[in-house]
Amino acid sequence: ALSAREEEVLRLLAGGYTNQEVADRLVISVKTVETHRAHLLGKLGLRKRAELVRYARTHGLLAAAAP
Repeated sequence: ALSAREEEVLRLLAGGYTNQEVADRLVISVKTVETHRAHLLGKLGLRKRAELVRYARTHGLLAAAAP
């Protein structure tokens, strides 16, 4: 299961935001975004950012990424 913060980071990453933009929007460091992304990849058994986008799309998370 994803934490609320991991899901939030996933939505933003899948919405096309860069790590820096996600960090700025969530008022966290870029390193923290990278850590969340690594945890997401591990938890979901994925290897690439594109796979995260595909996961978000198929699980209905992409629409929620809009600003």
